[in-house]
Amino acid sequence: MWISPRFQLLLVKEYQRLKADEQKHLAWSPNRELSKINYRIHTDAIKSKLIPAEVTRDQAAMKYAEEADVLNVAMLGMTAKQ
Repeated sequence: MWISPRFQLLLVKEYQRLKADEQKHLAWSPNRELSKINYRIHTDAIKSKLIPAEVTRDQAAMKYAEEADVLNVAMLGMTAKQ
């Protein structure tokens, strides 16, 4: 501070910006990790409860994608495409 008050101000502002960026990343990461951990549970539930044996592979893929979007909106507030 005694060398340059301007430099200190710049340093403090940059530090605050970096901490804010870090907090944004940390706020997003736990939701993402939780979604990733539970992916297998969700896909198994979709397969056993929502997809009849008569559907084609493409139809099953669409159902998985629809359900994944529902989960993404619930967990992250946006679809995978967004």
